[in-house]
Amino acid sequence: MTTTETTTETSTRTSGRIGESPLRPDGRLKVTGRFAYSSDLWHEDMVWGVTLRSPHPHARIVAIDTTAALAVPGVDAVLTAADVPGRNATGLEHLDTPALAQDVVRYEGEPVALVAADHPETARRAAARIVVTYEQLPALTDPRRALDHDAPQVHEQGNLVREMHIRRGDPEPTAPVVVSLEFEVGMQDQAFLGPESGLSVPDGEGGLDLHVATQWLHVDQQQVQRVLGLGPEQVRLHLAGVGGAFGGREDLSMHVHASLLALHTGRPVKMSYSREESFFGHVHRHPAWLRYEFGAEHDGRLVYASADILFDGGAYASSTGAVVGNGGTLGLGPYAIPNVRVDARGVYTNNPPCGAMRGFGCVQAAFAHEALMDELADTLGMDRVAIRALNGMREGDRNITGQLIDSAAPVAELIGIVRDLPMPADRTGTDLRELPGGVANSTHGEGVVRGVGYAVTYKNVGFSEGFDDYSTARVRLELTGGEPVATVHTAAAEVGQGLITVEQQICRTELGVERVVVHPKDTTVGSGGSTSASRQTYVTGGAVKAACEAVRATVLTRATELLGRTGLHLDGDKIVSATGEVVAGLAEVLADGGVEETVEWRHRPTHPIDPETGQGDAHVQYAFSAHRAVVDVDVELGLVKVVALDTAQDVGKAINPDAVVGQIHGGSAQGMGLALMEEIVVTDGHVRNPSFTDYLIPTILDMPPMQVEVLEYADPHAPYGVRGVGEPPTISSGPAVAAAVRAATGKALRRVPLRPEAITGV
Repeated sequence: MTTTETTTETSTRTSGRIGESPLRPDGRLKVTGRFAYSSDLWHEDMVWGVTLRSPHPHARIVAIDTTAALAVPGVDAVLTAADVPGRNATGLEHLDTPALAQDVVRYEGEPVALVAADHPETARRAAARIVVTYEQLPALTDPRRALDHDAPQVHEQGNLVREMHIRRGDPEPTAPVVVSLEFEVGMQDQAFLGPESGLSVPDGEGGLDLHVATQWLHVDQQQVQRVLGLGPEQVRLHLAGVGGAFGGREDLSMHVHASLLALHTGRPVKMSYSREESFFGHVHRHPAWLRYEFGAEHDGRLVYASADILFDGGAYASSTGAVVGNGGTLGLGPYAIPNVRVDARGVYTNNPPCGAMRGFGCVQAAFAHEALMDELADTLGMDRVAIRALNGMREGDRNITGQLIDSAAPVAELIGIVRDLPMPADRTGTDLRELPGGVANSTHGEGVVRGVGYAVTYKNVGFSEGFDDYSTARVRLELTGGEPVATVHTAAAEVGQGLITVEQQICRTELGVERVVVHPKDTTVGSGGSTSASRQTYVTGGAVKAACEAVRATVLTRATELLGRTGLHLDGDKIVSATGEVVAGLAEVLADGGVEETVEWRHRPTHPIDPETGQGDAHVQYAFSAHRAVVDVDVELGLVKVVALDTAQDVGKAINPDAVVGQIHGGSAQGMGLALMEEIVVTDGHVRNPSFTDYLIPTILDMPPMQVEVLEYADPHAPYGVRGVGEPPTISSGPAVAAAVRAATGKALRRVPLRPEAITGV
């Protein structure tokens, strides 16, 4: 196998410890086009795999005829569910997703058959010749009907994936001021720029090596080996270059398909999706329907809140259960509310499967609770910032599941910071670049109104509700060319967030070495967990820190035995006595061999919530953020330009300050995208816009200047005091943009993304 340069093995002498911002070792490679993504993988004797997908949202497979496909010159194999050697079942939470459809297809785009051929176009032509006879079945495409007694059943056990009920305080509260609303959130795509791709290489002994862009190597390994009927030692996964993820790579895509073809043909198999196939080949953000009610005193203090939240999980469960958990437990926002009723549900439909995406259940809820907080402020004649500061959580409060907030919860401070940031200047003229519609020349300023909106949020960090959330790190310290070198090996996926740099910074900080090698990410070390839930800096960072501490302890023990002195400590590459005297160099202690330690590290435990009341310590940690959006809206044409999107966020400790700001920028862009333009349009179970021509994402011309203020209130329970960074900005940015558009138009606007016709009323 040959590749170009990649970050799966990196070594750098660029200094950078905790709190500094060293250059990312993959940065130069990416901007110069020399970084190897999974789509760049190549093997000299490989063949190409292609997937045939269902055109129907719900149908029975009557027959599959592969004769014509097998007759195409250059075709090596055509496989169906009958060729699956193990258990034909995959899934993150429920094993309800067939690797290849068997008997029934449940959504448009479900994989039905596979082809391997000597050229991708040959494989595609052959796949088009497979004749599948379908008997179409009634399709359930409205999730609001899913629990009706007469609704079509997507799965035999029914259409309910999970429901959660949270009850706290007075079951029948009253308040002098009551406001309510209904809100709808459309289906968003992760829109990573690197489509699904990978290379499966058989080892000639019945096993294989799978090189793939993913977020969770070990869970992928478990699912692939189950379908192949192999043991874990026979299925070895290696992280290939990842071109973005945002949750969309937690579930399997081409992993099993390429591996089935590789084992069947005995040859390496590469699969690489087109952009259109990518829209069908991964899960999306759950659409949601929300009904909220707030009751408050005349001074604005919340008395009670109630919410009904419905998530459309699509045809298979994926992580819908956990999304319901997050949407329910965090669905009323970062507010202290004494009396609570929340009912959250996720259901199966014959729409595209939905699963993890940045913000994970909280994004949808935030649009509703922040819109209703604005309505409550307006009803009371209060300032929209002041009402959030009044009700915002503080350290020592309990959230709606009764969990104590035992570290900083600076809601009032964050919203105050963004309020006080300098406002953007007024438009100076009719420069088209400053107007809604931009250089499309849609407007010259007539009908343009400015609006300002605010939003706050909080988000859990790490996996929750009793999940055994851990990461494994192996660190080795040895002499290379007479110089101490640390090698760190974890299976935690680098998906563009900068984890490799963080691992290096921790090693430099804890061991005092300058040169740190990051071992390729693979399954030859213990699990690093998923690169999701804003957890890797916390959990894998904690594992790397603990492994470094173990290495340091072993080094000092060896130094004590070598020198016959106690009270030693490590200071850079020197062994120093308790009095500060340099007594040896690190190289002397390592002269007889390196030191290696492997640590499996866990954060403090979480617990399942009570199934009746929803009470319990469900989450390990919370991260808080606030946004202020300033928009110009052409109220006659329905066009919106975001003029400024300013934010403040508590990150606990900025391990890499530049990377923190980058994460906040990127997360804010995705939240803004959902508010204004991003939606997979599904009609009767069919996706209408599977391309970047019709599925719009913010570009550099859409993103406004951002003022970013970072607070560092350390969490005493976390390594270095860190909090997750990546998800909160996606949650609070969208509601702030929507609020600003409402302020400009004076319209309720209870659905996102905001369409021009909703703004104009035409």
